[in-house]
Amino acid sequence: MELLTKVLFIDDEKHIRQANRQTLELEDLEVITSDCAEQALEVIDEDWPGVVVCDIRLPGISGMEFQERINRIDPDLPVILITGHGDISTAVRAMRNGAYDFLEKPYSSERLVKTVVRALEKRMLTLENRRLRTELEVHSAPGPRIIGVTAATKRLRATIAQIADTGADVLVVGETGTGKELVARSLHEHSNRRNKNFVAVNCGAIAENLIESELLGHEAGAFTDAKALRVGKFEHANGGTLMLDEIESMPLQMQVHLLRVLQERAVERLGSNKLIPLDIRVVAAAKCDLKEAAERGEFREDLYYRLNVVCIEIPPLRARREDIPLLFHHYLLVAGHRYQREVPTPKAAEVNMLMTYDWPGNVRELRNLAERYVLLGSQADWSVEQLLSGELTALSGSLHQQVEMFERALLEQSLAAHNGSLKQVMAALCLPRKTLYDKLQKHGLDKNDFK
Repeated sequence: MELLTKVLFIDDEKHIRQANRQTLELEDLEVITSDCAEQALEVIDEDWPGVVVCDIRLPGISGMEFQERINRIDPDLPVILITGHGDISTAVRAMRNGAYDFLEKPYSSERLVKTVVRALEKRMLTLENRRLRTELEVHSAPGPRIIGVTAATKRLRATIAQIADTGADVLVVGETGTGKELVARSLHEHSNRRNKNFVAVNCGAIAENLIESELLGHEAGAFTDAKALRVGKFEHANGGTLMLDEIESMPLQMQVHLLRVLQERAVERLGSNKLIPLDIRVVAAAKCDLKEAAERGEFREDLYYRLNVVCIEIPPLRARREDIPLLFHHYLLVAGHRYQREVPTPKAAEVNMLMTYDWPGNVRELRNLAERYVLLGSQADWSVEQLLSGELTALSGSLHQQVEMFERALLEQSLAAHNGSLKQVMAALCLPRKTLYDKLQKHGLDKNDFK
């Protein structure tokens, strides 16, 4: 984990703040000063990456009360108190209540620096332990991972987490290759249905004369060639999740049956008069606007409204280009493991090309390209020359916009390659620490998204 350097120094005397700030900054520490505890409390949260040095005697909220409030926010955040001679007993009491240490005036610069550095080391270990616990929880949780750092991807993950355990039917809309089945599986695996069947059916891949039997099932002798009982997909998914992909391709007659199943939560096999109760979640996926299809008479309007309890729209890859380097790196690792090949590192120009291509096949096309890159390396059917010759569609925009996108792509690639280690990224890109921090802030990148 990257060493922490942030110090919040609170004292109501300006010359003390300035002198201590200079002392700490000479040790390459990042110092924020404040003349009151109230202002400082506004910037502190449970994940604050630093430590606090605070005078006990302050106007308004005292250092003692400040430390007590910090304990309620995060009892593991180190607070170092500054005391006068008459405040030592108070400081000792504060340490019993959770303060990290105290400095008695007048203290030396060396004592201040040593105390702060020890506190920062403790804070670093605390945050690292928390991160590891969170990471273990994430990796031990069931289900596929939805990867990305853009706001759209984060909203998608948040929506799935919010509705996964509700059991509500879901309509997933997105272009071909955007990952609709991944979303459906994620909903299933993060729900209390995870131990039951996940059944995926492509409605466009089943012949119209067979789809009723496939979904509803049939009794022996229900029709010619029905020689034995067949359990349909609805019944097979009982207790779990049924995904109906390309539902816009479902014949209108079958849509009537589906509407009845959704309303009654029961299915009747062909050739039977017995209703079989169902406990299923239906995730319907479409690559077109079902409401417009209903207006054209190509899809039942009542079924559309019945399915549209919760609608999740997956943006195309070209609308979330900042996710591309991280996704490509992930698929390189997957392909390397699958084919037992060494994972190559794309060149900077190749990453830039990934960012400028429009990806009509979306994530599926990116994944296939990653596999070819692992298998064929420099012989893969893409190169910078293809981009320059116009064989791939470049992103329009000003030179500044393209440079900004290229810079972001390099940062994301390096963060992914080094598992979010800023120290290693600094070395790989030959960037000073402050420059790297400034660029991460400019592009809205968080190292924790790459661990």
